Amino acid sequence: MSIDGTISIHINGEHRRVHAGLTLAELASQLGFVPEKVAVERNLEVVPRSTLARVLVEDGDELEIVHFVGGGDHPVVGAALDEDCWSVAGRSFRSRLIVGTGKYKDFEQNAAAVAASGAEIVTVAVRRVNVSDPKAPMLTDYIDPKKITYLPNTAGCYTGEEAIRTLRLAREAGGWDLVKLEVLGEARTLYPDMVETLRATEILAKEGFRPMVYCVDDPIAAKRLEDAGAVAIMPLGAPIGSGLGIQNRVTIRLIVEGTSLPVLVDAGVGTASEAAEAMELGCTGVLMNTAIAEAKDPVLMAAAMKAGVEAGRMAYRAGRMGKRLYADPSSPLAGLI
Repeated sequence: MSIDGTISIHINGEHRRVHAGLTLAELASQLGFVPEKVAVERNLEVVPRSTLARVLVEDGDELEIVHFVGGGDHPVVGAALDEDCWSVAGRSFRSRLIVGTGKYKDFEQNAAAVAASGAEIVTVAVRRVNVSDPKAPMLTDYIDPKKITYLPNTAGCYTGEEAIRTLRLAREAGGWDLVKLEVLGEARTLYPDMVETLRATEILAKEGFRPMVYCVDDPIAAKRLEDAGAVAIMPLGAPIGSGLGIQNRVTIRLIVEGTSLPVLVDAGVGTASEAAEAMELGCTGVLMNTAIAEAKDPVLMAAAMKAGVEAGRMAYRAGRMGKRLYADPSSPLAGLI
């Protein structure tokens, strides 16, 4: 101890002089720390926190004072998880997952899967009624169109005329103007015929329909659909029913960047991680049918798809970290023991 009543110690590698007679708790307080929130090592031995108020600091002590920090040295900027809705044709929805109503073993399973998915929109095919058995069960008996928005589609149509006729019937049957347009080019690939699709989009828009349009993953075609009167762009991720996942990430991203309309990946998604991938690219939502209906447990897969879409959306909103060529430590180096 010196003449002025101080002693020499090292704290976290730094030399300091402090008054003799201080306890470790008093020293921590003088340094601006709450004793109950730090851990102290004295001469390579950890001092129990319960004894900090009794252990005196001695001349020549080597002290390490540590506390827990997050695995990084950058401030956290949080975004409130508010009501993250999306809109199409003036209607707002919270769920970003749209599901189809085909391929299920029965209407009961279909309804259970829709409930598990949390979907607020389901696509429905327009088909002839069963005139031989008018009392046969119908989809509306299991999925209430007053609670779930029906989106009539033109599945199976190979010309613009067929698609337009189908949707005119749909509007007459249920009053729907928000519809899904798809005009297929051939049965083998089920790729859209974009010439017929564009023509049908223009006619339907002039007749007051609000067409959400299935299309190729081409940003130029997407822009032309927007100009033609589409209210949503629905590029395929892969061929319908293939489950191959998104094959062209770049073109999907370019479509998202190049249009002011909602963009929903339609077709090709096979599992929840692929749904999340679509959302991480900035898509507004995802439409699927086969991935859920042909799963071994469709209801469980529907719940998984719901979680995948939500996770992907949150990740997109959060903002992905930048990629680096080399390692970067996740724990701060400052204050290293």
